[in-house]
Amino acid sequence: MKYFIVAGEASGDLHGSNLMAALKERDPEAEFSFFGGDLMQAQGGILIKHYREMAFMGFIPVLLNLRTILRNMKMCQKEIIQFQPDVVILIDYPGFNLKIAKYLKTHTQIPVYYYISPKVWAWKEYRVKSFKKYVDEMLSILPFEVEFYKKHNYHIDYVGNPVVDAVADFKGKNTNDSFEQFREDNKLDNKPVIALLAGSRQQEIKDNLPAMLQSIEKYTEYQPIIAGAPGIDPEYYTKYIGNHSCKIIFGQTYRLLQYSEAALVTSGTATLETALFRMPQVVCYKTPIPRIVYWVFKNVLHTKYISLVNLIADKIVVQELFSKFFSVSSIQEETNRLLYDDSYKNKMLKEYDEVINILGKPGASGRAADIIIEKLKH
Repeated sequence: MKYFIVAGEASGDLHGSNLMAALKERDPEAEFSFFGGDLMQAQGGILIKHYREMAFMGFIPVLLNLRTILRNMKMCQKEIIQFQPDVVILIDYPGFNLKIAKYLKTHTQIPVYYYISPKVWAWKEYRVKSFKKYVDEMLSILPFEVEFYKKHNYHIDYVGNPVVDAVADFKGKNTNDSFEQFREDNKLDNKPVIALLAGSRQQEIKDNLPAMLQSIEKYTEYQPIIAGAPGIDPEYYTKYIGNHSCKIIFGQTYRLLQYSEAALVTSGTATLETALFRMPQVVCYKTPIPRIVYWVFKNVLHTKYISLVNLIADKIVVQELFSKFFSVSSIQEETNRLLYDDSYKNKMLKEYDEVINILGKPGASGRAADIIIEKLKH
């Protein structure tokens, strides 16, 4: 069969490449054409447009690049029509992909599947109407989304979470690794580690890292290690490390999580990855105008939590120190509990196990591929 896939971000490229690999296993004659990135290109097929030329985030960048975005949409529509795929698979990236879905439903008979739902449960809930109207099949990677869409009379399939796959794959390939080897490889001190995951964007690092470092200054018996984010120059970190004694390690975030005693984590997928390694954590996220941001969170957004761990558990498993709760003293207080309060830490680990159980076993890409092929056959 012929598959046209649209991914407009780095995360979509990763998930798209894993899905393509799973589809090829089940469909040896699979042909691919796609908007994506290097990882998808490595799976074969025709890369039409790289996500680097599409990833405009925020109101101003979108406005400034509106002509380019519209040109990309026209190109995408034209390429789909020429390719005549058996299915179009859209990955997250809702501003672009929902318009492609609408075009296909109003101009063609090509089925539209969506892999990885945009976070409409947090805001822009009105988009559910568009999914019901233009998307034939929604494949979700977050279990609570099933009930959310059910309230809107829209059936979706939960296929598992790719992060579970990634962590399981890492653990399977690194059974002979050890803390001693990790320490030797990175020339670390002979001290237990506190992991600092300060975000993947420059603004997040600028906002969160200084307070994180300041909050753990007094824990001299530990060594803080920063998980370097892909695409961020090491020199960028040095501006915010100042006089703190701290190492940065790139490309080894999972090893770092495996061998740390506690983690300070900026919200995002990293909170879930940290939980899957059963690493005690506190979520730290600084915002501008904190009291106003918190008011918006409580009164405008349709979500109780900012971290995936708490959203999946539907309760507070890890403390979320964001907006008006973010401060050096609050991070320090929570870190102290993670390091020295065994009953507090063990309760968190037990609740992690509940989250891991809810997420289910590895194999998200395979289950997604199974559903796609089975639906197309019928």
